[in-house]
Amino acid sequence: MKSHVATFIAGAIVATGLSAQAVPKDVASSLYQEAQIRGVLVNSVDDPDNCDFYYPAVVTRGDLQIAISTAGHSPALAQRIRIELEQQFGPEYAHWIQRLGDARRELFATDRDPEARKRKLHEIAREKPGMVYLVGAGPGDPELLTLKALRILGQADVVLHDDLLTPEILELVPSTARVECVGKRHNEQQVTQQEINRRLCEYGAAGQTVVRLKGGDGSIFGRASEEMDALRAAGISFAIVPGVTAASGAAAAAGVSLTDRRLGSALVFLTAQRCKGNPPPNWKAIAELGGTTAIYMPGGHEGDLARQLIDAGLARETSCFVVASASRPNEQVIETTLGQLPDLPTLPAPAILLIGTVRAKDTQTSLAHQNAGKERADH
Repeated sequence: MKSHVATFIAGAIVATGLSAQAVPKDVASSLYQEAQIRGVLVNSVDDPDNCDFYYPAVVTRGDLQIAISTAGHSPALAQRIRIELEQQFGPEYAHWIQRLGDARRELFATDRDPEARKRKLHEIAREKPGMVYLVGAGPGDPELLTLKALRILGQADVVLHDDLLTPEILELVPSTARVECVGKRHNEQQVTQQEINRRLCEYGAAGQTVVRLKGGDGSIFGRASEEMDALRAAGISFAIVPGVTAASGAAAAAGVSLTDRRLGSALVFLTAQRCKGNPPPNWKAIAELGGTTAIYMPGGHEGDLARQLIDAGLARETSCFVVASASRPNEQVIETTLGQLPDLPTLPAPAILLIGTVRAKDTQTSLAHQNAGKERADH
């Protein structure tokens, strides 16, 4: 009968909360010697001379683990290298390791020659995993890019960007990257969404690091769902990097808050551009919510939007801001009212319409207008 021997290794951590220089040498040495007598392995924090083992800095990507150790000489260096490796080995490696494991199991389930199987496994491991990042570039000011967006942009092999991104942001793209404009402008020749999806999948499948760079936050009226569906169907790994959405940029430009508890507890995001067949919003419900309504891409529809909101019960005196090119050098901000909105000239894209938000000094006046509008709607 085969016997089984289990080996248990005991370990101890010596942590005094003081630096190694502050701990009396005889105390650290005594603890270490006592542990040696008892057969206990010791890690003495910040005291390499009294250590049997060290804790490495670890980069983890699913089942892939990379450990960095300096044998206790410089944990700071180990941490720096860990940060560099985290940038080099992105989240796509977690999915790739899983796929490599699946491929290995499939190969071992066949009767292939061992040497041929070994060559195939090494060939697969040499392939670079592709990754697509859906990155929000913010409203235009490059300083409003998140640190994560900036880091990922610096690693890009391919960048597919919207048409309205600022030159200052595009200048941050590495010179080695392939850059393609895939913007969709109204009444102009454009790259279809199907073509964008195809390119994302093609470049990702080829092992490229692809950045789909969108203005604002791509998850808000940015067709990100369609792109994610295509990537999932193609088995391409992707990650979402949120950005500062246009409504936030517009509110900052206008010097207002998107929410004010004295005026309402709702913030509604709408777009004036809808897919064919989609029903219009429930304007009456929106009017009754109070608070702020942010309407993206309002260009050319301001008169119709104002009419529908007034018919739904909003007062003609309700405060409005139209903001174009928020956070950019050519930024324009127009303060008006819902009743006067149809008479304004159409501002160039990118533009956003904020309805119901006011500057702090106008709060009481706005409350009175809201109440008057509700009374008219009730009658």
